[in-house]
Amino acid sequence: MKSGKKRKLKKIILFFLLLIPVLFLWSLLIEPNILIVKKYRIENEKLRGIRAVFAGDFHFRPYQGNRLNYTVKKINAQNADIILFIGDYVNRHSIDTSYPMTEIAKKLAEIKPSKKIFTVLGNHDCYQDKKKIKKELVNAGVEVLENSTRYVRVKDRLISVSGIEDLTTGFPNVEKTLRLSISPTILLTHQPDIFYKIPQKVDLILAGHTHGGQVRIPFFGPVFVPSVYGTRFAYGLIKEEGKKMIVTNGIGTSILPIRFNCFPEIVVIDFI
Repeated sequence: MKSGKKRKLKKIILFFLLLIPVLFLWSLLIEPNILIVKKYRIENEKLRGIRAVFAGDFHFRPYQGNRLNYTVKKINAQNADIILFIGDYVNRHSIDTSYPMTEIAKKLAEIKPSKKIFTVLGNHDCYQDKKKIKKELVNAGVEVLENSTRYVRVKDRLISVSGIEDLTTGFPNVEKTLRLSISPTILLTHQPDIFYKIPQKVDLILAGHTHGGQVRIPFFGPVFVPSVYGTRFAYGLIKEEGKKMIVTNGIGTSILPIRFNCFPEIVVIDFI
């Protein structure tokens, strides 16, 4: 090999050797601490003119009080008509690995509009202390849905907000949940894998749990998605069988505290 080609090859190798630690530091220290606003415009005549903020998979860790404050501030800045969450407020299975749920709930009580905040619980909420977390949320004015439907008036329209129990830790019952629903209906589910059991009469399904994969390799996609359907429901707006579902990247991280090409987000949905 000629000396010029050798020098070029060495430069390429050096570049990649330097790039690896830079990407690692970005994934560990920078990207997980960013919070973007992802916007969707969903066509739905029955919900037209309504703005919803949708978020979940918070996984607040013991040192993330400032993160919690910033998240609530960011949500309030969107001037939503209704707030919809899909659970996993706490991190992992132990209170030692989470920011106190009491403090999380106190901060969530500052979200506006009050009395129009709905949620389901995630698998980590149930692993840690389902009853306590539910109680704290209710005391903060957050309506917790467990295979149930509530009616809420938004901009002079009565809509159904339905929520089903988590697939892993609960007993999701779609028929019971939607028995008293009216049109239009928005359904909350922590895990997207319930998608094929949801009837077409539901106007929009909102889910999380996947974290978008947390690490998405360009041109390849998510490295791992906790779903029996692989990457199909990893992230974004899914349209199948005449139904629509939005799966969020979430805000926090699970297992490894890293993100790459998969920014933490709150979602704003404008119905048009």
